Amino acid sequence: MSDGRLSIQVDRRADGVIVVAPSGEVDVTTQPLLQAELRKIQAEKPKKLVVNLAEVPYMDSSGVATLVQAMQASRKQNTILVICNLQDRVRTILHIAKLDSFFSVVGTLEQAVG
Repeated sequence: MSDGRLSIQVDRRADGVIVVAPSGEVDVTTQPLLQAELRKIQAEKPKKLVVNLAEVPYMDSSGVATLVQAMQASRKQNTILVICNLQDRVRTILHIAKLDSFFSVVGTLEQAVG
């Protein structure tokens, strides 16, 4: 999916893992696209949902709220949600909001999928 400023790649793996990889800034204008994609994927009830943020240089509070909503939905349906490859600005935003311990955050996609 893409809106010109944010594109999202989805990789459905055979082991029940779905990797979502947004590319671009996640802000108030692009967040609805990410939110819609995450909701669609969560409706599939994957075993594990990985959000790979390697290509997200910036995320505002609306993007963070979308991740929080995804985590809450994942917990309700017993899906493991893992976030990986945080760039420094996004990591700082999660740290300031004290959400870096709320999420399962790992360094690499390989760690997240494994």
